[in-house]
Order: sequence, then structure tokens, then C-alpha cells
Amino acid sequence: MSTQHLSEQEIIRREKKAELEKMGIDPYPAALYPVNTTAEYIKEHYKGEENKVDFENVCIAGRIMSVRDMGKANFAVMQDGTGKIQFYIKQDEICPNEDKSLFQHVWKKLIDIGDFVGIKGFVFTTKTGETSIHVREFTILSKSLRPLPIVKEKDGEAFDEVTDPEFRYRQRYADLIVNPGVKEVFVKRTKFVNAIREFLNERGALEVDTPVLQSIPGGAAARPFITHHNALDVPMYMRIANELYLKRLIVGGFEWVYEFSRNFRNEGMDRTHNPEFTVLEFYVAYKDYEWMMDTTEQMLEKAAIAVNGTSTCIVGDKEISFKAPFKRVTMYDAIKEHTGFDISNMDEEGIRNVCQQLGIHADMKWGKGKLIDEIFGAKCEGNYTQPTFITDYPVEMSPLTKKHRSKPGLVERFELMVNGKEIANAYSELNDPIEQRERFEEQAKLMERGDDEAMFIDHDFLRALEYGMPPTSGIGFGIDRICMLLTNQHSIQDVLFFPMMRPENI
Repeated sequence: MSTQHLSEQEIIRREKKAELEKMGIDPYPAALYPVNTTAEYIKEHYKGEENKVDFENVCIAGRIMSVRDMGKANFAVMQDGTGKIQFYIKQDEICPNEDKSLFQHVWKKLIDIGDFVGIKGFVFTTKTGETSIHVREFTILSKSLRPLPIVKEKDGEAFDEVTDPEFRYRQRYADLIVNPGVKEVFVKRTKFVNAIREFLNERGALEVDTPVLQSIPGGAAARPFITHHNALDVPMYMRIANELYLKRLIVGGFEWVYEFSRNFRNEGMDRTHNPEFTVLEFYVAYKDYEWMMDTTEQMLEKAAIAVNGTSTCIVGDKEISFKAPFKRVTMYDAIKEHTGFDISNMDEEGIRNVCQQLGIHADMKWGKGKLIDEIFGAKCEGNYTQPTFITDYPVEMSPLTKKHRSKPGLVERFELMVNGKEIANAYSELNDPIEQRERFEEQAKLMERGDDEAMFIDHDFLRALEYGMPPTSGIGFGIDRICMLLTNQHSIQDVLFFPMMRPENI
């Protein structure tokens, strides 16, 4: 980056870096720094005179967040990976027998907010009662060449956080530094994922990996990203779902498999959609969708408690409870309740007319299943705040699902709705290879009509089914959307470290 594009502060910091190097001080030393404690540990365990001896020789490292200049002494605040702690640095103790220029020139003039330093010293309590570190020695560990955004604080609490989404999402690294609550969101996300892993592993499930690059984008109705494999000279697709590969493993003899899958869909972006997202899918032999509803309730209740210590969470001004059991409503009953139309015995044309009466766009290339999906999405979905299973979908909406054992024209499927959005989708899996081929062929016809979200025919998957797949239930969870609920975030971008953004010119 040329200096003509640098701010005055950036130019000054580069000059300070050069000055340190002239003094023989490496602003980016490679040596191991012997950290032996953290800010969090000190603040939680230091009890003053009671255990003073245990804190006589602490060594800690982190980023300088603020400095109060008091002449020959300074108070400053350091932030490490666990939080912030104050330290006290005094000229006569840093340089007792040396030229005072080390303190005056290096600490006073060449150190900036944002720099990483290491300090050694002892812990004490200030006159105002704040646990602090009295510095005996300090080391520059990394010079910051770009100033941090300014965040105002009072009594240790931020009251002027950086809120510009453009800055926060593009520069998540800086967002994490200056906005105290952001890190906690992602810590909770990890707790959530770990709780699910523990739940599944305790029950004998096996975590697996399946391909991200696929020759057939199967397992969902969605528009894929297309790329090209140069060595094989064939088109490839980023996966839209991992379902068909996990079911291949059920064919192969595994009875419970799961994967946290990074999926990619070349579709719109909004506060609940990102083109790259995380889904948990698992498949269990000899189970059905009724068993899966029971298991889903248990798993999400446990995960909510692991994240927040309770089965309830606050989302905006709503309190949502993940305490089992969840309410269950059929798809047709939901549509009848919220639109007044009973579409259970209507054909495609009749449902298209209902769409027109409801003011819902009904594209001529859409089939019956897509039309029903549009009605539910427009008129019903938003009404389900508390966790609710929407069950028994029309067969046209579910090309991979087993037909309902007692309700003709329906399949054994449910979606879990929470706060007006779908967060999980599950089936009693279709394992009849002849019927599965027919369903794929129906999808192919929709693709010919122009539906670019219709499913491809996966001939290898059909071959796998012909070897025989046991009765199986499967489910997919939108991990990002559930994290939004459990952390009270209103945009999917707030639970992704690096959400998709339009490229910028830097």
C-alpha cells in the first residue's frame, strides 16, 4: 500500500515501527513468550493478601486497549483472549539503573493502542479496588499499523459500540476486538455445536465427511454454484446438501451417521439467508419421522440449556421455549387455519387459483408442490413463534420422502418452525428405488418447464438404493438459524464470522 493512500495515523505508526527497528527492537519478534496466566484467571482467583504469593510472578500477553498517562507512571488496559485487565507501569521500576529513555521514548512515544505487548510483574489491588498488574518488565510482541475504531466505555462497559454493518461484517477481526459482545455470540455457537455432537455421540452416531464438490447437486431443491474440474474436464457443483451421500452410507451398513455440512446455494441473500451456510444432517436406520420428532425435541432442549443455562431464549421481545414437547400441526391444517382454504383435494389448477385469490405470485413453470410451498411461506410460516412441527406434506413437495402409511397423497415429513422460520426438515426416507426413480423423473419434467430449483436425477444414488436401504429417518438442521435464536441475533450475518459480501476495492 503506497503512503498516498494512508491516513496520518497510519503513516505515523509506520514511522514508529521504523524507529523501533533503528533502536534494535524487533516490532514482530518470533521468540516464544512464556505466558503463564490470563486476565480472566487473575480477576477470578486473586484474593489480595490471602493468596498474594501465588500472583508474585505473572506473565501475560495481549493487546493494549487504553492508556492513562500520569507522567512517570501510566495505567493501561490490556485485552487477551479471555478479557481485559488493568496494568500499572512506572518509569523508575522499568529502568531502575538505565537511561530513562527506554521508558520515555519506547513506552511513551512508540507504543500505541492496539499494539500487542507482553508484561511480567505481580498482581495488586488499586486504591479504587481494581485488580491490576504491577509491571516489572514489558516486551513489544506486535506493532499495530492501523488504529482501532474508538469505543467509549464507562465503568468497564461499552456504551458507544461500533455498529456499522459494512465495517463489522467486512472487518470481523476488528469487530471482535472492539465490540465486547461479538465474541460471546461465537463462543455460544461453539457450545451449541458441541452440545449436539455430545448428544449424538452418546447415542452411538458416527460423524462422517462427504464431498463438497459433486457431479450431481442432489439432496435438495435449490440452485447450485457451478465450477469446472480441469483435470477431468467436467462441470462440478458445490454441494447444496449432503443427504444422498449420507444415505449411501446407510446402504453401506452404517446405522446412524451425521455431518456438519457446509452447503452452498446460488440464491438470494437476506437476514436469514447466506449463500454459504452450515447444516447438520443425520440419518438413522430402522426409525421414522415420529421417532425423529421426539429426538429433535430432546436434542434442541439439551442444546439450548448448554448455551444459555435454560431451555428458553429471548429473541427480540419474545421468549421462546425449547422445552419438549413441541406442538404438531399438519401442513393442510395450517393452510386452512391461516387462509381459510382447504386445498387438501385440489389439483394444480385449483391451487393456482387459490394463489391468485390470496395475491400470491404463481409462476406457470411451478408445479403443485411449489405452489403449496409458496402459500405456506406467504400466509402460514410467520405465525409459528414457538417451536412447532408442521407435518404430513403433499407428495409433490417431497421427492425424497416415503409416502404416508395411512394418508394417501401425503408423505411422512415434517419441518420445524421457530420464530416464523424453518430451522429443520425431516422425513421417513423413501427407500423404494423404483418409486424414487419416478419421483426424480417428475423433477426432471419440472426442470424442463424452467424450474431451476428442481432436482437432478442421481443415477448412482438410484443404483445404491437398488442394493437395498433399510427403513430410515433423516433430518437437516439450519445451524446458523438456530444460533440466531439462541444468541438473540436478528441477522444471519451476525452468527457467521465472515458472511458473504460484495467484493470491495481496497
